[in-house]
Amino acid sequence: MEIILKDDVKGLGYKNDIVTVKSGYGRNFLLPQGLAMLADKTNKKITAENVRQAAHKADKIKGDAQAIADQIGDAFLEIRAKVGESGKIFGRVTTLQLAEALKAKGIEVDRKRLSFDQEPSAAGEFTATANFHKEVKHTINFRVVAE
Repeated sequence: MEIILKDDVKGLGYKNDIVTVKSGYGRNFLLPQGLAMLADKTNKKITAENVRQAAHKADKIKGDAQAIADQIGDAFLEIRAKVGESGKIFGRVTTLQLAEALKAKGIEVDRKRLSFDQEPSAAGEFTATANFHKEVKHTINFRVVAE
């Protein structure tokens, strides 16, 4: 089943991409959630026109995303967590805590754009990826320390 994505879908594609999915996934999840529309002749024409008109806007969005990535640069964040004697974390470190640490440095990032390369389970140094734009990804280094 060919569909046109109306929004970015993690692991599938970005807005206005034409992708092929299994019919059950498209019919039962993507279409009812409003994340996609059928890729028929009419919808393809409409999407092509929208993409053409939005091309100059996309350059601005990409520039803004690159500016945020440059603002983060090689910043090293410190996240506090309760840690046991063996160094393991009680609970977990979340992307929300990472977003708040960035906000404390004056950088506003949506937590949904952040993902851990390796789930932090103990005190130490880790990396996360910030997906600002389909062409702008940035690696963030952070350290989990005991409270």
